[in-house]
Amino acid sequence: MARIHFTAQLRRFVEAPEMDCAAATLGEALEQVFAEHRRLRGYVLDEQGHLRPHVAVFIDGQRVRDRVGLSDTLQPQSQVHVLQALSGG
Repeated sequence: MARIHFTAQLRRFVEAPEMDCAAATLGEALEQVFAEHRRLRGYVLDEQGHLRPHVAVFIDGQRVRDRVGLSDTLQPQSQVHVLQALSGG
């Protein structure tokens, strides 16, 4: 199963534990996480269900391509990292 990791910055605001997900796409995996941790959805996705601009997601070290449809594929052993992009000077 793919494993989803959330950064410490995100966990400061909402419960976001690491989870194993049996999913074929990023969107399916995130839905499994959100089913158990509803508040997390608003920190990761916008009102249209797209990744928020300040959120970066990597699958096996590669930045996701589909920030709108969340259709990037997962392998059974994929490692997914969800983090808040930092800005500033």
